[in-house]
Amino acid sequence: MFRCLYSSQNLNNSPVKIAVKGGINMKYHYPESSAKTGRFSTDKIILAIIGGLTVIALVVIVLFSANEQKQAKGSNIVSYTVNDPDKPQASVASVFSDLGNMKVKDEKSADFVIENSGNKPLQLFKVSSSCDCTVGIVTIDGQVSPEFGMHSTNNWSGEIQPGKKATLSVIYRPYIMPVSGPVTREVYVSTNDPENKLLTFTVKAIVQ
Repeated sequence: MFRCLYSSQNLNNSPVKIAVKGGINMKYHYPESSAKTGRFSTDKIILAIIGGLTVIALVVIVLFSANEQKQAKGSNIVSYTVNDPDKPQASVASVFSDLGNMKVKDEKSADFVIENSGNKPLQLFKVSSSCDCTVGIVTIDGQVSPEFGMHSTNNWSGEIQPGKKATLSVIYRPYIMPVSGPVTREVYVSTNDPENKLLTFTVKAIVQ
């Protein structure tokens, strides 16, 4: 008959099973290799997950950059430097308008004129606003752009020939984001004028 006794550790810190038969003790050592292998496998899995997430992040960054380049290429924006003798020049008589008192259900707008005082075509692009309740619309030679709001993303661009003008209509709709009291909203227009790369137009109102 065998009687099995268990000893928690031996000199190698490995579990030991002792089988006793008569007066003879037979020791069986259980190495730690299985536990170490388990830990090693877990580490490999963690490293693989981290590596996979890193690759995914890099792919997303590359795709985003490629999309940005594609949009820039698609819009065909011509760049100039301040020192270029021939370049467009954005001239704006006014960038602010007071819409006065209005109710939440009302809609009011203000028109701003953008003139090209340079000798190269002035390009307008990346039109956006400070709030979803406010949009901008650009009209050039009778051609009306889409509405541009806070989260607008598209490849639209408009071109104003030297000596010509465009109209920016800023429309405020309080009912989109109901508020009361004095409010200020803005519409932004990017240009290829090296000295006026971003035009900001502001409207003010008192919502009752």
